[in-house]
Amino acid sequence: MPPTTPYAGKFSTCGLYSSSSNNNYQQPHSPYRHCSSVKSTKESVYNEAYSAAENPYDIPHAHSLYCGVPVDSASTKERHYSSRSAVSDKLHSGAQPHSPRQHSTTCPARVARQTSTSSGSEKSCRSNAAAKSRLYGNGIIASYGEMCYHDNSLVSASLEALIQHLVPTVDYYPDRSYVFTFLLSSRLFLHPYELMTRVCHLCVEQQRSGDTLLDKIRFREVAPKLVQLLTEWTETFPYDFRDERMMRCLKDMTHHVARGDEYSWRAMQQMTQRLIKRLSALGQYEEAVAALSAVATERPASLKSKRESALRSDVLSVCDDPFILAQQLTHIELDRLSFIGPEEFIQTFALKDPLENHKGFFRKRKTSNLETYVNWFNRLSYLVATEICMPVKKKQRARIIEFFIDVAQECFNIGNFNSLMAIITGMNMSPVARLKKTWNKVNTDKFEILEHQMDPSSNFSNYRTALRGATQRSETAHSVQEKIVIPFFSLLIKDIYFLNEGCASRLPNGHINFEKLWELAKQVSEFLVWRQVICPFDRDRRILQYLVTTPVFAEDELHLASYESEGPENNMEKDSRRSLRSSLLHRENRS
Repeated sequence: MPPTTPYAGKFSTCGLYSSSSNNNYQQPHSPYRHCSSVKSTKESVYNEAYSAAENPYDIPHAHSLYCGVPVDSASTKERHYSSRSAVSDKLHSGAQPHSPRQHSTTCPARVARQTSTSSGSEKSCRSNAAAKSRLYGNGIIASYGEMCYHDNSLVSASLEALIQHLVPTVDYYPDRSYVFTFLLSSRLFLHPYELMTRVCHLCVEQQRSGDTLLDKIRFREVAPKLVQLLTEWTETFPYDFRDERMMRCLKDMTHHVARGDEYSWRAMQQMTQRLIKRLSALGQYEEAVAALSAVATERPASLKSKRESALRSDVLSVCDDPFILAQQLTHIELDRLSFIGPEEFIQTFALKDPLENHKGFFRKRKTSNLETYVNWFNRLSYLVATEICMPVKKKQRARIIEFFIDVAQECFNIGNFNSLMAIITGMNMSPVARLKKTWNKVNTDKFEILEHQMDPSSNFSNYRTALRGATQRSETAHSVQEKIVIPFFSLLIKDIYFLNEGCASRLPNGHINFEKLWELAKQVSEFLVWRQVICPFDRDRRILQYLVTTPVFAEDELHLASYESEGPENNMEKDSRRSLRSSLLHRENRS
C-alpha cells in the first residue's frame, strides 16, 4: 500500500538499508579492530588540502561567495525547511531549496490553465481527459493526464509531464520543493543541459500567439518567473554550469530576456555574476587542493632508524590540547563540506555524459568534491595510525593514543561524527591494534564508550540515535557551536546509494517514481542544512597546516613501523616484516 504522504520515510518497495538486510551488504570502512575494511591502497592516503602557500585556509569560503538574493514573487508559494530552516536562514541569505516534507503541489489547478497554452506532447500530458480519482485505503489516488497524486502529493508522472510541470507561466510557478527535487534527481533520466534547453524552449514557446506585440507583452510577464527559476537553479546547483553548454544556454536566455524586460535582464546579469564568482571560488579550492597534494604525498622515512624518525615532529609538539585539535578538525570538515554540491550524491548514479571527456574550462569531474572529502577521511585515519606507530618509546605511543581518544571525545561533543569515526578507524587499523604492550598502558574506558557509540551493528543504530540528538540540538541551538552537525559521511553516501538501488526509478507503466525522488531530496536537503553552518572556532594556522600536509605512512609502511615498534610475535609476522623490508627497499632504490 502506498504511504499516505511521500515523506513517510520508508516504502514497502524501497526501504532504507535496514538491520534485517545488514548482513547482505558490506559495511562502509571503519569497523573497530577490523582494519581490513580500511582502504589499503596508496590512493586512500590523503593527497588534498587547500593551498601550498602559507596556509590553505585563506581561500575564499564557499559561504561568503554563495549568498544569492532571493527572488520575490507574490504568486510563488513560499515554504520553509521545517524547523531546521529557522537555523539555516540566519546563516545563509540565499534562496534555499525547500524540503519535500512540506510539498503540496499545485498541479491539479494548473491542468486547466495549460489546456490553451500547451502544445504537442506537453498538451497530452495535462489536458487529455478528465481527472480520475479513486479511494485507496485512507487516502485518495488521483490522476491528472500523465501525473498521479496521492492525497494531493505527486507520486508518479511521465518525464514529459514533469518537465512541463517545472515550466513557469504568467499565473503559475512550481512549488520550490518540487523545483529542488526535480532538479536534483532529473539527472537520473537526462542531462542538466537537456533539461535546461527544454525548459527554456517551452517557456518561450508557450507565450507565442502569432502576434509579435502580444508575444512580447506575454514574455515580459513571464520573464521574472523564468529568472526566478534560473536563480534557484544556479544557486542550488551551480556546478551544473561548469558545463560550457549550460553557460551558453544561460547566455542565450539573457539575450532573449533583454529584448523583453530590462528589470529581468538586470536580474539575470546579477545572477550570472554570482554564479561566476561561485565557480571561481570552486576553481581556487580545487587548485589549492592539487597544489598541496605534492606535499601530502611525501612519505616519512620508514626504513631509517627509529631514532632518526623520532626527530620528526609529532602531533603533541604541534597541539597538546584535545579540544583545540577537535576544533581545527571541525574547521577542515566544514570547509570541505561547503564545496560539495548536492547533485554530487546523485551524479554517481546518473547517465554517462558522452562529452564527459571534453576538455573545456567548465568540464570537471562531477563528483570530485565528494571524492576529496572521502579522501580526507582516509587521510585522517592514516594520520592517526602514523602518529601512533612512529614514536620509539612505548610510553610516548601510549600517550598519543590517549590524546587521540580525548580528541575523539571532543569531536563527539561538538557533533563532528566524521572526524570521530576517522580517529576510531585509525586506532583500529591492524598496525595499531597489534601493539599490545602499548595498549596495556592505556586506559581504554573512554575509547570503548566511543566505539559503542559508533558500533556498526544494527545498521549503526547507536550512531543514528546520536545523530538525531545532534540534529535536534541544532534545531534549538542558542549558539553557532550547537548548530554543528557533521555526519559520518560514508554512511550518508551508503544510505543514499541503497535508497537508489533498492527502489525502481521507473514504474511498470513508464512513469517516473517520484516517491523515490522525494526521499532522495529529503536526505540531501538535510545535508544542505548541515553544510551551511559557519565554523565558530578560531583558526590555528600551524595546526591546520600540520593536519593537511604532514606526511603519513601508507599501509605497508604502517605495518613495518608497527613491527619496528613491537617486534613480530609469530613466524607469519616475521615473514611479513621481511617481505615488507625487501619491497620497500626495492621501491626506494628505484626512486
